[in-house]
Amino acid sequence: MPKQLLLIWAIICSGIITYFCLTDSSNIPAVNFPSIDKIVHFCFHFGFTISWILFFKKELKGKDADDYKAYLISFIFSVFFGITIEILQSALTVTRASDVTDVLANALGAVVAVFSAIGFKKQIDKI
Repeated sequence: MPKQLLLIWAIICSGIITYFCLTDSSNIPAVNFPSIDKIVHFCFHFGFTISWILFFKKELKGKDADDYKAYLISFIFSVFFGITIEILQSALTVTRASDVTDVLANALGAVVAVFSAIGFKKQIDKI
C-alpha cells in the first residue's frame, strides 16, 4: 500500500479521535457499562498507534532496525497526543475534564499496539 494512503489513514484516525475526545460529552450517548471510558481510550490509542506504525514502517523503508524506530516514534507520538488531548479537554470544553487514568489507558493501548505489531510483523509487512 502506498505510504501516502497510510498517511491519510493515520491522519483520518487522528482526526476522528480528536473529534470524539473534544466534542461535547452530552452529545455522546450514555452507556451504562463500568469503565467504558477507559476501554474507549485504550481502543482509540491502540488504533491510533497501529495506524502510525503502518505509516512509519513504510516511511522508514521497512528495514528491521527501522521497524523499531517506527514502533518507538508511534508509541511516543500516541502518548504525547493523548496527553495533549487531555489538556485540551480541560482548556477547550466545559463538559469534559482531564484525567490521569485516561492517559494511562491511552498509554496501555499504545503499548499493546506496539507489541501486537511486533507479534504480527510478517502480516504487517505485507501491507
